[in-house]
Amino acid sequence: MRARRGGRAAFDVVALDADDTLWHSEDTFVDVENRFVELMTPHVPDGVDLRDALRATEIANLSVSGYGVKAFVLSMIECAITSSGSTVPATVISELLGFAHQMLTEQVRLLDGVPEAVEAVAADHRLILITKGDLIHQQRKITTSGLAHHFHHVEIVNEKDTETYARILETIGVPAERFCMVGNSIRSDVLPVLAIGGHAVHIPYHVTWEHEHVDHDGDVVELASISMLPDYLATVVSVPSRAPERGRSADHHSTSAWSSTPKA
Repeated sequence: MRARRGGRAAFDVVALDADDTLWHSEDTFVDVENRFVELMTPHVPDGVDLRDALRATEIANLSVSGYGVKAFVLSMIECAITSSGSTVPATVISELLGFAHQMLTEQVRLLDGVPEAVEAVAADHRLILITKGDLIHQQRKITTSGLAHHFHHVEIVNEKDTETYARILETIGVPAERFCMVGNSIRSDVLPVLAIGGHAVHIPYHVTWEHEHVDHDGDVVELASISMLPDYLATVVSVPSRAPERGRSADHHSTSAWSSTPKA
C-alpha cells in the first residue's frame, strides 16, 4: 500500500480512459488517414481537400455509427465515393477494407509506464475503466492488454457525457465528489466529470483527434505522464469539487455496451 499524507485517500474510485491513455490509438488513425489521402488523391478532382472531407463525414456519421475503427473506415469509404463522384475503383475500396482489418488486429501498444502506474493505483483505489468505441474491438484490446485483472468494473460507452458519467456513478455506488476520472481528452474525460461535481486529471497524448478539441478555462489538473498519477493520488488528501452546472444537459444519450464482472 502506497503511503499517503493525512490518511484516507481523496477518492474512493479512480477511472481510467483506455485509448491514448493506456495504449496508443490515435497515431494509428493518423497514419491510416495519411494513407487514405495518398490512395485517393489520383481519383478526386483538383482542389478537393480529402482530409476536410473525411473529417466532415466522420462528424456527420457520429450519431449513426459512433466511434472506433469500423465507424472510421465506413466514413472513409463514404468519403471515397462522394469525393470521387462515385468513380472510385473497387480496388481502392478493397484497400480501405484492408486498412480496417489491419487496425482491428493491431497488437496493443501500451504507453510507457502504464503497467506500473495501473498496478500502483489499483493497490490503493477501486479502479475502473471507462472507454468509448467499438464493443468487440475494445473488448479485445482490454483482454490482450494484460491490464484487465486490475479493473473492478469496465464500461464501454457510446459517448462520454454528463448523463453517462452520472449513470456509471449510480451503478457503482460512489458520489461524484469521491470519484476521479483520468484521461487524455478534455472534452470526454474532464469537462463532463467536472460538470457533475467530480474530479478529473488530464494526461495529454501527443496527438488528439480534432473532434476532441474544446475550449476550456484552463482550471484542470494536468500531468505530463501516467507515471506521475500514483504519486499525485497519494498526496491528494481532499480537493474542492466543482458544483454541478445547473441546466446543463448531455448532447447524446449513452448506454453501457459492456460491464465486466467485478474483480474478486
